[in-house]
Amino acid sequence: MSSLSQRLRHAGVHYPRLVLIGLMLAVVVVVATLTRLGLMLYAGAVGVLSPLGYAEVFACGLLYDLAFACYLVAPAGLWLLVPGRWWRTGPVRWQVRLVFLALLFLLGFVAEAEFIFFDEFSTRFNFIAVDYLVYTSEVLGNIWESYRVVWLLVADAALAAIAFWFLRPRLERLLARPSPARPALAVGLWSLVALFALTLDQSPRDAFTNAYASEFASNGPYQFFAAFRNNELDYERFYPTLPVAEVDRRLRHALAAPGVRFLSDTPLDLRRHVDNPGTPRKLNVVLIMVESLGADFMGYFGDVRGMTPHLDKLAAHSLVFENLYAAGTRTVRGLEAVTLSLPPTPGQAIVKRLGRESGFWSLGHVLDAAGYDSTFVYGGRAYFDNMGAFFAGNGYAVVDQSSTPDADIGFSNAWGMSDEDLYRQALAVAARSHATGRPFFMHIMTTSNHRPYTYPEGRVPGPQGGRGNAVRYTDWAIDDFLAKARSQPWFDDTVFVILGDHCANAAGKVDLPASRYHIPLLVYAPRHVEPGRVATLASQIDVAPTLLGLLHLDYDSAFLGHDVLAATPPEPRALISTYQDLGLVEDGVVTVLAPQARISRHRAGRSLLRGYARHPGLDDRLVREAVALYQGASYIYAHGLNAWQPPAGPDSLAAVAPE
Repeated sequence: MSSLSQRLRHAGVHYPRLVLIGLMLAVVVVVATLTRLGLMLYAGAVGVLSPLGYAEVFACGLLYDLAFACYLVAPAGLWLLVPGRWWRTGPVRWQVRLVFLALLFLLGFVAEAEFIFFDEFSTRFNFIAVDYLVYTSEVLGNIWESYRVVWLLVADAALAAIAFWFLRPRLERLLARPSPARPALAVGLWSLVALFALTLDQSPRDAFTNAYASEFASNGPYQFFAAFRNNELDYERFYPTLPVAEVDRRLRHALAAPGVRFLSDTPLDLRRHVDNPGTPRKLNVVLIMVESLGADFMGYFGDVRGMTPHLDKLAAHSLVFENLYAAGTRTVRGLEAVTLSLPPTPGQAIVKRLGRESGFWSLGHVLDAAGYDSTFVYGGRAYFDNMGAFFAGNGYAVVDQSSTPDADIGFSNAWGMSDEDLYRQALAVAARSHATGRPFFMHIMTTSNHRPYTYPEGRVPGPQGGRGNAVRYTDWAIDDFLAKARSQPWFDDTVFVILGDHCANAAGKVDLPASRYHIPLLVYAPRHVEPGRVATLASQIDVAPTLLGLLHLDYDSAFLGHDVLAATPPEPRALISTYQDLGLVEDGVVTVLAPQARISRHRAGRSLLRGYARHPGLDDRLVREAVALYQGASYIYAHGLNAWQPPAGPDSLAAVAPE
């Protein structure tokens, strides 16, 4: 220890600038480590791993912390180039002091931001954090309304000042010492930065099979910048694959059914004509996707908090799909799945892929071709998450907060107008469409069940600001909307479809905890749909084909979902994902495909994982099914095989060749 102390004193005397930079690196690493420890305690992750597991997490985390520290401190390498006669001048010394103080404040700010982000999404920074920079109005407004931002900034400033007060004597001693320029040391620092940039990727953190371990082995800011580079992943490069011919054969077998006729033999051109039995019913369709409505909020599914009395009552008069799962953990993933009936492709949802988000085979295009008036009605501003461009480019008119007069909005927060104001706009859209004599299709997306959880006063008892009462308000607003709709001339010929876009929390000890993807789906049409229960395991990508089957509409399709109510039942399965983990839920287990061609499996519920390997290979039946679905979806998207082709007749696509 004494030898180390002597070496440090020697470095402080002969290399004071290098010691200053080393001190900055140490501060960054210490704050990052304390943030990691704090997040683990906050998440209740103590005891989840073995002692060796925690050691591996902190070792991996230290690697990312050092990389981030080097990136952050790299500009300070310029100090090593300042001529010695200038080093101890007033301007340089004040610059160093201000840089240290700003660094301490910035690190505190980032730590606070990480806790706020983790509180909402149960992850370190990722794609969503990048969105926070893009959609500053909604996001900053949400944060301002949800947290005591001023007090957080004051606390951050106070802690930075206290830390600087402790560090200042050391700084002053280093600044007072003569120090020549050290260009070689500057080159060494920047070479270390280049080494990290060229060699450190996501592999170390992705090597953990435990989701908690993977998150906490990360560095939040490092992950933030990594998200800029990784917003779309090449399936064939990063995931396990099968021959295209086998993928094509498996998907055709899964989609084959009475009344289905494929229109091309080209591999993975799965466009086909679907002849649904029965007389077509041109009923209006109102599809309501409710923000963060997981099945765990509903009394129908066992919740005892009484948050959804109206939906629970409505369930008794509806066709309830009891085993439906969200495709992802964000609204855009749910919108993509329901609209395009396409399994998730790795990376950002298609909705957000600028310049590549339109022209697809969508539910809006199919119903528009059948004579419907299709509209997307959103409570916020549709530029958020690129929703406006996605729906406008896929067969929908768009009505949102921006197109709604201020006088028609009684209440709004950072995310948009209240649900009741949104439904008031939906009633107006329905009235206009009904007046034209055309059936209408409305896809409504709500916002009220989202932090900061605020809504008009007096709608539900209790204080605002909590998830529970936001759910109660959402439930009340749906009931109020249906009550008003019952007095409209179009009500008797309308099918109402109500489902969640995703669950409120998708975090867990495994990569894809299936229970955190379970959402409700209610189909309510008193004159046309018999109440009942559907226990078949299904996914959001099955909503569009099932709805078109209920309407007995014949149509050309490029959808990869199933009609869950078909006379020949499809294979029960659900597809769930994050932005990089792709899961197949079938036979009580979740098979997970991940980057680096990793394959794993865990139980889907409380039953034991029996009869299946935890780390199966490509020879496993369920693995091959999962690969076929996700590889096929990525191939179809990349090659334009689900591009919209307006029908011109019963055999209009018979000769269509892939683009």
